[in-house]
Amino acid sequence: MDSAPSDLPPSTVPATHDTSQEEHFVPSISDDQEIICWGCGLRLLLSPYAAIFKCSWCGAITNQNAWRSDNKYFWWKRFQDRCFVSVLLVFMFFMICGGIWAIYPVVFSISYFCGIVTITLAILLSISTIVTFSLSAFRCAGAPPIIPWCSYPIVGKGGLENYTYCLYCSRPKSPRTHHCSSCGMCVLNMDHHCPFIGNCVGASNHRCFILFLISAVTSTVYVTIISAYAALHIWPPVLYKPLDLLNGLVSNQAAFRTTKEILFAFLRSTLFLSPRGFVLAYLFIASASVEIGLGVLLWQQLCYIYEGKTYLSHLSSRESDGAGQRDCQNFVRFFSCAHSSSRYLPNIWKSRSRPYTVSRFLNFLSYRKRHKK
Repeated sequence: MDSAPSDLPPSTVPATHDTSQEEHFVPSISDDQEIICWGCGLRLLLSPYAAIFKCSWCGAITNQNAWRSDNKYFWWKRFQDRCFVSVLLVFMFFMICGGIWAIYPVVFSISYFCGIVTITLAILLSISTIVTFSLSAFRCAGAPPIIPWCSYPIVGKGGLENYTYCLYCSRPKSPRTHHCSSCGMCVLNMDHHCPFIGNCVGASNHRCFILFLISAVTSTVYVTIISAYAALHIWPPVLYKPLDLLNGLVSNQAAFRTTKEILFAFLRSTLFLSPRGFVLAYLFIASASVEIGLGVLLWQQLCYIYEGKTYLSHLSSRESDGAGQRDCQNFVRFFSCAHSSSRYLPNIWKSRSRPYTVSRFLNFLSYRKRHKK
């Protein structure tokens, strides 16, 4: 019995050992798991280690490691956003009413025509700013279109290319769609969530948001100029004692003392300032600070539009579809109207804009004959 193992060839044991190692490292097909694609409903046989995979039929991307976080304070955030928007509307109305009340005596004292032009421009800028702000804040940012999914006969080849599944909305999400936790919805071509309008900036209100920034920056520059001009006319005289300079030379100490004297004299003059002057001073400081911030934001947005991107696509490494080229045509595509201008004209104007064909002419003649009888 002891000699039985010695009868085997020397290479048998190592060969058996190599076979066992090979069977140990090569995965069998029984280790794979069957997963149903959420996009087309087809069964896929994948390795359990494939956390992210793409369906070869519909092109949908599935992330098995995705998880949904509980947004407990969603309604509280929405309430805060709406309160902030209400505060901004009150601030705008204060700027408009306070500015008109503060400047009208000064501009009308120059001439009646100057007063009419100044007040008219102020009203037009105010209306444009409030309308564009309201459209940006209270208009839907852009819901993604409803497309068929989860059914193989309906979803065609590549019908959901690079689409992902939104765990919050339980619907497909295109590559340029992002879910906003503050708004609680998926937004098409989402740029960012703006707390100043309490809404997302997306495909539906992005143009309104840019127009609001342009109107707001123009209005604040206008308020800064007019308030400064009006304040100079009603500001009390600044009285200060000039300092004697030796040999006409200005030293650093003398310049500092002169500046200090002028500053204190200016502060003393505010004691005799009327309420109208305080309103003008506040308007000047507020409009100057707001126009700087909005101007930087407007410049950033225009740069993204020139590049054919949004803020989120600029941050992510994923290139947007048909975008990414720096061209002035991106401005034309962005600000162009999606529908023809005849859509907004009355029906009688639409009928006149149609081509005058022979059939329409014959119908018109028959119509006249019937009415004459």
